[in-house]
Amino acid sequence: MLQIYGIKNCGSVKKALQFFDTHNIPYVFHDFKTAPVNEEKILSWLSKSNLSVLLNTKGTTYRTLNLKALALNDNEKIRWMGEHNLLIKRPVIEYGDQVIVGYEQSHYEGIFLS
Repeated sequence: MLQIYGIKNCGSVKKALQFFDTHNIPYVFHDFKTAPVNEEKILSWLSKSNLSVLLNTKGTTYRTLNLKALALNDNEKIRWMGEHNLLIKRPVIEYGDQVIVGYEQSHYEGIFLS
C-alpha cells in the first residue's frame, strides 16, 4: 500500500490525495506535524532519491531558518530536515521500491495508472 508523507494543508499534498481518491488507490497518510520523520527515514528516501529533490529550498521554512546563508554540507542538510520536517518537499510517496517526491499529474498517471 502507498505511504504518503506531508502535511494536510499543503497544496501539492491535497492534489496528490485527490488523485489517489479519484482513482480509488488506497494509501496511508502520514502527517509531518503529528508524526514527524527522523533522519533514518530521510536517509532511506535518499537511497532512492536525490537530496536536491527532497530538500525544499523554495519553501517558507527554508527562508525563515535562513539556511542558504549557512552553506550547509549534505549531512547538515539531512540533520536540519530531521529536525524540521517542513524542509522536506511534499508529498513524499513510498510505492514499492520507489520514492516519488512532489506532485505532477502526468507523472502520477504514468506510474499509478499504467
